[in-house]
Amino acid sequence: MASSERGDRSHIKYDVLPQDEEEQAEQEMAAAAKDEEANEGWWTTITPYKVFVLVLLLLAFLLNQLDRFMLAITNKSIAQDIQYGDKGCMINSSFTKAEVHGIKCENIQSQSNCTSTMNNNGSVVCEWNYNGQGLLYQIIAGPVFIVVFTFSGILVGFLADKYNRKNLLAICCMFWSLMTLLMGFVQDYWQLAILRFGQGLGEAGCTPFAASIITDYFTTETRGLAIGIYNWGIYMGYSLAYAFGNFITLADINGQGWRWSFFLSGAPGILLAIIIFIFLKEPERKRDTKKGDKNAPVAELSGIEKLKKLGRYFISPSVILICLAGSIRNAAGYVFAYSTQRYFTLIGQTTEQIGTWMSWIPLVGGSLSVLVGGFIADRVVKKRGLYGRILIIFVSLIVASPFAAGTLFFDPPAAFAFQIPTYLFGEMWIGITLAVIVELMPVDIRTTGVALYLFIITNIGGNVQLLIPSIREAFESHDYSKIQAWRATLYILYPGPYIYGALVYILVFFVVKRDQKRAQSSNYHEMSSSGEQK
Repeated sequence: MASSERGDRSHIKYDVLPQDEEEQAEQEMAAAAKDEEANEGWWTTITPYKVFVLVLLLLAFLLNQLDRFMLAITNKSIAQDIQYGDKGCMINSSFTKAEVHGIKCENIQSQSNCTSTMNNNGSVVCEWNYNGQGLLYQIIAGPVFIVVFTFSGILVGFLADKYNRKNLLAICCMFWSLMTLLMGFVQDYWQLAILRFGQGLGEAGCTPFAASIITDYFTTETRGLAIGIYNWGIYMGYSLAYAFGNFITLADINGQGWRWSFFLSGAPGILLAIIIFIFLKEPERKRDTKKGDKNAPVAELSGIEKLKKLGRYFISPSVILICLAGSIRNAAGYVFAYSTQRYFTLIGQTTEQIGTWMSWIPLVGGSLSVLVGGFIADRVVKKRGLYGRILIIFVSLIVASPFAAGTLFFDPPAAFAFQIPTYLFGEMWIGITLAVIVELMPVDIRTTGVALYLFIITNIGGNVQLLIPSIREAFESHDYSKIQAWRATLYILYPGPYIYGALVYILVFFVVKRDQKRAQSSNYHEMSSSGEQK
């Protein structure tokens, strides 16, 4: 009977246990040598052409963000030109800073007091004019762009899982760039709203296509770094928006002011779209799993099958929590991005001062953040798996939150200086979370999964800025000054979500490993079934 039991168990593979300490030491040394060899060889998988591909995708994302945030920087000039939105008291730009020294026009609430405020020379230095704020601005900054952006993102995700991604990326780049260029010609608010709608439609295709292409060009050991470099585009584009929106508007080229900001930001994307179409090669879709053949081609799913599979994975606890945490953290980014120019203007900063600081701080801080975060995450994930990535996100958000609060608490230039560590620590989450989503999705729904993830965090986080007017007015009704009301509102909606989001990421720890194994198992079983059919 004992012999029979041994025979029955012969097919089972047991972990080999060391018989003595010497054997155990040898095994540990061999494992360490293997890890060291893997760490030393990861860079050999990066070829010059892969670098070229990554640069093209980085430029696409840069222009994507530049065009997206141009409205936020130039909105006051646009509102005064085509006349829309709220009106408020502001310094008459025809006076020098010395002539209005000590006068806080922005704190004056009524039109009569505004237009009767004089300096020591008896000149009226304040004016009642469109300030680029209010519901009409929030609509085109938020829902008009975000709703179409996110719904289109799901559609392009489905297309990307079936059709040529680089061609679709080129088409999207061409379309959003054309919409941006045409925004420089608008004469009415409705024209601006329609073009903003079209801009969102085109920009929706950028990250889903790019993330999918990066996944197939780069290995798991280099993917976090590649996505981190790709995400430089956020900060390069955002920083350039301040440079273009402020300094080109001030240059008043051909007497057209803000319009040339849109002309010069939209035109390069048309050229880049042509380059992508000609020179970027569509990569073969490959499976990402430790089991079986990684290079096995991916079997296509029907639309219904893909929807069902996508639904199964997006109701998993880890994906739900990651989407919730990402939405909360994303809200802070959107709120401050669309309020920065207005807030710093309100506390006395000129257009030149804002442009000088914000044209490089997001670029340097944010780019270092996603690069270092992606690199660290790739190294940590070798030892800690996805837990390591989640831990990095949690720690970085907690560390960044007091610096974000310092931006609001201190006056410039300290307020601007606090933005550097805020970006350095607070932006690591973007690339790392995207890498986590990629690893949790089976390859045949990966692009659609990324698009749906972006749909969720953008729809929720991107529309939180609609709460700004209501919260600000509530503070003003309790005798807060306009500056105090803005500052209090931003405390709630800017550093606050860093902490709220970090707490949700902690919950991901308990479920993420199980869902990763589920995704890998799906890849393996489907691949096996495909092989059997052949």
